[in-house]
Parts: sequence; C-alpha cells; structure tokens
Amino acid sequence: MASRGTESLGGSQSTQTNVVLPNTMQWTMVSKRGRSYRIMAAIPTQECLPPGYPILYVLDGNSVFGTAVEALRLQCRLPEKTGVVPSVIIGIGYEVDEPFSSERFYDLTPEPTREFLYRFAEGAVPEQGGADEFADFLEEELKQLIERNWRIDRTRQSLLGHSLGGLFVAHLLFTRPGSFRYYIAGSPSLHWNKERMLDEERSFASKLAQGEIAQQLEVLITMGELEASHPSGNYELARKLAERLTLLEQHGGRVHFLAFEEEGHVSVLPSFISRALRFACAPQ
Repeated sequence: MASRGTESLGGSQSTQTNVVLPNTMQWTMVSKRGRSYRIMAAIPTQECLPPGYPILYVLDGNSVFGTAVEALRLQCRLPEKTGVVPSVIIGIGYEVDEPFSSERFYDLTPEPTREFLYRFAEGAVPEQGGADEFADFLEEELKQLIERNWRIDRTRQSLLGHSLGGLFVAHLLFTRPGSFRYYIAGSPSLHWNKERMLDEERSFASKLAQGEIAQQLEVLITMGELEASHPSGNYELARKLAERLTLLEQHGGRVHFLAFEEEGHVSVLPSFISRALRFACAPQ
C-alpha cells in the first residue's frame, strides 16, 4: 500500500495509506476494437472445489464492485447460514475515479436515441448504441481471459447490471441467452430503447416456445419502491416484464421480481447487490 504522508490523527502521529480490498486486483484491458476498460477481480481465499467457482460479472464496476465484494466476503464465510458460497466477482468499469463514466452510454445501450436530450443540457450527448460490440468483448475476450486464469464453473455464470446496466442485462438475455445462466437487472432503464426491447423480447419468447433455447435461465428483476413515482415509468415496465417472463418456468427456469421498501434508484444498490448474491451464489 502506498504511503500518503504523515499527519497528526487522534493526537498521535499516523502514516496514512490507501484502503485496499483484500484479495482483489485490477488492470486495464483494451478490447480488439480499441475500447479501454478497468477490470476488477475478487478471488476467494477458500479452496476451489470441482467444478469451479461460481462467477458474477458486475457492470459499472467503478460504482458497485466494492459493495459487491464486501457483501460477498462477509456472507460467504458461513454459506449454510447466509445462502452465499465463495465466488469470483469481476467488475467491468472505466479508467476514471468517479462512480460513472459517460462511456457507459455507448456500451450499455442497444441503439442510439435522442429521446432524452434534456438529460444532457450542459454538455454533448454521449455516443450510444454499442451494446452488441460490448457483448462481443464480454463473451470473446474478457470471459476467455478470466477462465484461463481461474477455475470457473461455466454452468454458474451471472451478469449483474443496474439502471442502464439493467437495460443491457435484459438486452443480453433476449439476444444471447446462452451467455449466462443468471441475469440480474436492478432498476433497469427499460424506457431507453423501449420499442427495440419489446421486439427483442418477442423474438426471445418465440425462440423459447419453439425449444431453441436450451439453457435453463434464471432472472432477477428488482426496483426501489420509491421508483414507482418516477415519470420514466420504469417501475411498471420492470414489473410487467417480470410477469411476462414467468414463461421461463415452463422451461425449467425461474424469474423473481422484488421491490425494496423505501429505497430509490440509487439508495437501493446495497440491498439489490446483497439479494443478487443469494440469487446467483447460493449453495447447490
């Protein structure tokens, strides 16, 4: 840990150092298309039993990786009581120190829209519409790198995203359902590419009904209770999507919708992440 100088703290001389999350690392990874990502990894200290660790890929890693890692580290110590086993967590973020980067608008949206220009009154509209390119990076580059370095149970791969990240999770579920087993969407921004998402959902439902999707899919969709009053209408969009996705149960899958009491779009994150761990990293 790097020294940050010496000051008088609490009446004594103390050397300041950075706070480091145990058993974590990060590095910069440049995709084949030249996009740069900060990749964060948390690896369990517990022995890896066959067939390998469950793995949770977390979008917007700059904002939620630390919360997810600490929640897992505390809960996986006693799986029989908490319902959470030791698992690998991979955060995908950007080369910034802020919680969010404008680059996420490109990676997490299926197609460009100018419907929400009011959000960018003080600056340029971020580039959008790169979700499929980002999905290629996850599937063809990042996952392969992780699996070369750690023993991963490929039948227990999860993807977690919040807000625009939740939109991306839904997009991937509909268009590449075999990429993950668990799809976890918190407060998904389903209003962003609404018509495109409905088309993708209809195509997904048709393929599922025709037996073209072999994977037994498990989906968790959550919202903060206070989001019900937001003008975007995402609360109802998410609730109704979960209702329609009960069709997964006819094919061996499951879907859950949860609303967290007295939580808003941002305050809901710790509750959402903790519940997601019990959903995707439960003992089997």
